[in-house]
Amino acid sequence: MASRRLILASASPRRRQLLALGGWAFELRPVDAVEIPHPDESPSDFVRRMSQTKARLAAQGVNHNALIVAADTTVTIDGRILNKPADAREARAMLAQLRGRTHEVLTAITVLDTATGRASTDLARSRVPMRTYSDDELNVYVATGDPLDKAGAYAIQHPGFEPVDKEQFGDCFANVMGLPLCHLLRRLRRLGVEPTIHESVPAACQRFIPYACPVFETILKEEVF
Repeated sequence: MASRRLILASASPRRRQLLALGGWAFELRPVDAVEIPHPDESPSDFVRRMSQTKARLAAQGVNHNALIVAADTTVTIDGRILNKPADAREARAMLAQLRGRTHEVLTAITVLDTATGRASTDLARSRVPMRTYSDDELNVYVATGDPLDKAGAYAIQHPGFEPVDKEQFGDCFANVMGLPLCHLLRRLRRLGVEPTIHESVPAACQRFIPYACPVFETILKEEVF
């Protein structure tokens, strides 16, 4: 199955960097999907639907034997979905709500086989404890513009803001960045697609972040359907 082509349905530089860690050759096919939750739609149902929608949109007009990889990430706290903020004011409100508390990040990954039209979706969850950053830190970060294209208005890997209490964090770091690699790896393996790098994907991911991941073995051992 080494000839299968991968297409990443995203313009996110973070997802592109993470996918490249597996050594897979892939093309970029960004899509424009309306990311608005339906009334009473749960966060997990929302990200699943959005990742599937993105995969279907990216597959339009693709007539070769390819696998479409699409992902959608959201932040949830107090029963609310926090997607990308509309402006700086909303970004400040989101970051103030998250400060000093633990929230959940969900990413759904859909892999669509253009040869059969079949799609399968995997869901990753991470509990994320935020540090108690000051108002000044929050405002300086918002002024950079970085929060505006990110669910929950923050990047876990941002070197200046560093919003997460890393000593308390114990889940998939790549999930919070937008592409949980071990979930994707186990999904691709079911389709006969293996990474092409010499080291393991988890090792490459941990070296890239850098982060000593405590959950990758458990994720890779889980059954997927």
